[in-house]
Amino acid sequence: MSFPNATPSAPIARQAQGSDPYAWLQNRDSDEVLDYLKAENDYQAQQLADQTALRETLFQEIKGRILETDLSLPSPWGPYLYYTRTTEGDEYARHYRCPRPADDSNSIDESQEELLLDPNVLAAGGFFSLGAFSISPDHQRLAYSLDTSGDEVYQLYVKELSSGAVSSLPFEDCDGSMTWANDSNTLFFGELDETHRPHKLYRHRLGDACADLVFNEPDGRFFLHCFRSSSERQLILVLNSKTTSEAWVLDAEHPEQAFVCLAPRSEGHEYFPDHGLLDGVWTWFIRSNQSGINFALYHSPQQASGVPTRDVWQTLVPHDDAVMLEDMSLNARGISLSLREGGLPIIEVRPQGLPAYRVQLPDAAYSLFVQDTLEFESDRIRLRYQSLNRPPQVRQLDLATGDQVVLKETPVLGTFDADAYVSQRLWATAADGTQVPISLVVRRDLVGKATPLYLYGYGAYGESLDPWFSHARLSLLDRGVAFAIAHVRGGGELGEAWYRNGKQEHKHNTFSDFIACAEHLIANGLTSANQLVISGGSAGGLLIGAVLNQRPDLFKAAIAEVPFVDVLNTMLDPDLPLTVTEYDEWGNPQQPEVYERIKSYAPYENVSAQAYPAMLVIAGYNDSRVQYWEAAKWVAKLRTSKTDDNLLLLKTELGAGHGGMSGRYQGLRDVALEYGFIFKVLKLNE
Repeated sequence: MSFPNATPSAPIARQAQGSDPYAWLQNRDSDEVLDYLKAENDYQAQQLADQTALRETLFQEIKGRILETDLSLPSPWGPYLYYTRTTEGDEYARHYRCPRPADDSNSIDESQEELLLDPNVLAAGGFFSLGAFSISPDHQRLAYSLDTSGDEVYQLYVKELSSGAVSSLPFEDCDGSMTWANDSNTLFFGELDETHRPHKLYRHRLGDACADLVFNEPDGRFFLHCFRSSSERQLILVLNSKTTSEAWVLDAEHPEQAFVCLAPRSEGHEYFPDHGLLDGVWTWFIRSNQSGINFALYHSPQQASGVPTRDVWQTLVPHDDAVMLEDMSLNARGISLSLREGGLPIIEVRPQGLPAYRVQLPDAAYSLFVQDTLEFESDRIRLRYQSLNRPPQVRQLDLATGDQVVLKETPVLGTFDADAYVSQRLWATAADGTQVPISLVVRRDLVGKATPLYLYGYGAYGESLDPWFSHARLSLLDRGVAFAIAHVRGGGELGEAWYRNGKQEHKHNTFSDFIACAEHLIANGLTSANQLVISGGSAGGLLIGAVLNQRPDLFKAAIAEVPFVDVLNTMLDPDLPLTVTEYDEWGNPQQPEVYERIKSYAPYENVSAQAYPAMLVIAGYNDSRVQYWEAAKWVAKLRTSKTDDNLLLLKTELGAGHGGMSGRYQGLRDVALEYGFIFKVLKLNE
């Protein structure tokens, strides 16, 4: 038995009776399911076996650009500099500290450094993800959490730095967060419910055998998160859904007391507080959307009688219809606002007692954010800056003067010249006339010419895909393949309205925007349908699946990583991890009109008897966000439906989760596999 028009050796997925013939693939850990996934892995390996040498060439090529033994930029805190060091041959960076130099420089003293944590030992060759890495305020202890399977459930540990003794805390189903109170003896941590939602906050005093329940959030739409304020004087507990939030606060000096609500939740009101200084007075700063969807910044002095109620908040930065206030960073001597205007990130600094200014940068399209505010009393902050053709830089910014110094630029070994590549910002016109930005990078000698092109997209949750640099991507660019990002609606690149116009009843805009970007690149002679490869992961995989159903003729190949393609069935099952919390993003299909809306674009439901491009689909067996069976069911249905002989490959990482395999070298091999697939489909000569 074989599939119509499929390679005879392609795995055959059994079709069961019922409305969903491949629902049996959801029987996790059954022999039948595991045998099928392994058969798909074997088939993928067989089909790409002729690329073994090419993949090794790509791996060595990419690895050869990376400085394998390197030191991170040290961060000063109290009496120490904290930093990490990567070593050639090791998958993970080690964590260190050394005494802080008297001249307050960033120079480390290797003779006095302490090894705080070695993930290479802890990983023991298996999957490894470090959750919390939190030094106690007195610098005597390290709290850290580990996920060793990829399911994002963490075990908690505390290490005594003076002796090296490590204690495993006796708690289960932890979300990985660990927040210190100022006594350096009390930890707050979160617990996951059966749907993988952080729903409870516990307080644990070191040495005790148990923990006290501090907060329980029963509403399945809300996630719980605890952190320290910028001032280090307050603990903040934020409960937020996709559309509403509520914050509770606690004096970090008195962890035994109860959290107090800053402003009771009100449907549609999102607010996020922090604590710092304004004109020498301890003040609450609140970023809120109460006066408009792009958020404004409010302030209220700390009150001895309790937290400032919402009616006394005073406007510090008013709402602006054209500028999104995405975040704020507080230092004793200034406020740094993270803004978004015209599709680009902007940092606006408001030094205490001095005029405000915007940080000036060299490129037209870029990624920029506040990486480190350093200590609260610091008069400097660190910015992380990069573009499609410029490696990441850590820039030190003097808050008062605006002066910038590049402290560190990620090295690119071998022959590399940023000016050999051109980064551009293009605009496509969507079906409804909306202008959609595209970020493009191409080798300078190929500017304006039709080249193979790799188009990436996401478009969900208000996330912004700002242009980023990639060592690996140079292997595409140097072979004449251009790279582009479609900044479609559903993302946050052009503010909150851009996000809202690509979700719920407007989700179709995400797909039509992506198609418009592809058509724009083709119409302007930058590529052709026979040279265009598209890619996306998670919710971006939904995007890829949807546009493949709608316009398969527009693309030569597609890569979908941990794709959210079985969206209708997933959203119909409230017992699955995260489903209820996703109602605000996609809608609740228990409602008939929402059911029909999701069904109209869901990739799995809309697979049809037509020719599809070549496809490589990647899944993670332990993925708690997008279950492995979404990709498996989608591929199984495609095999029975599609009318072409193009490659259709499924690779399931049986020991990994949402982020794929852990470890930097394994990550490079995964990239080499994807690039090799692209070169095979495009028939690019080596």
